[in-house]
Amino acid sequence: MLKLKVSFKSSVIFGNAFMKIGELARNAGLNASAIRYYEKLGLLPAPQRLGGQRRYPSDALYRVLLIRFATDMGFTLGEIRLFLNGLHENMQVGPRWKKLATRKLIEVEQNIARSLKLKALLEGLLNCRCPSLQFCVNRLRLSPNLRLLKSQRRAIKI
Repeated sequence: MLKLKVSFKSSVIFGNAFMKIGELARNAGLNASAIRYYEKLGLLPAPQRLGGQRRYPSDALYRVLLIRFATDMGFTLGEIRLFLNGLHENMQVGPRWKKLATRKLIEVEQNIARSLKLKALLEGLLNCRCPSLQFCVNRLRLSPNLRLLKSQRRAIKI
């Protein structure tokens, strides 16, 4: 039986699999500029260079995919940097996720509450029949100081 080993010139250096920045970006579905940006922020370790070109180890793809996933889920790049900081291959990530998720759940709950209030307000505004801006502002109670302003105006008129 004939066994073939596929090896691309651009992906092997000294017997280890390495990728150029374009390959890493393409495999992760990003632009190369995003990879450089992640590197600049410290989300990706500085890669080896060969002939001035960045050469990323194959496990860099896992980091980049995690960064994409986490940003899609609403984590900030700062939060992701905290998660990845000091993370080494074959380290348990469960405790890190738990810490990050606990903090993020609080934020998500606050966002849900704010979104539900906004939804109720917008649904009410669909039926707005206010005859004037002043009437609308008073009806919506947009400022806790409105009553104070009103009473001050009355005092000035008297």
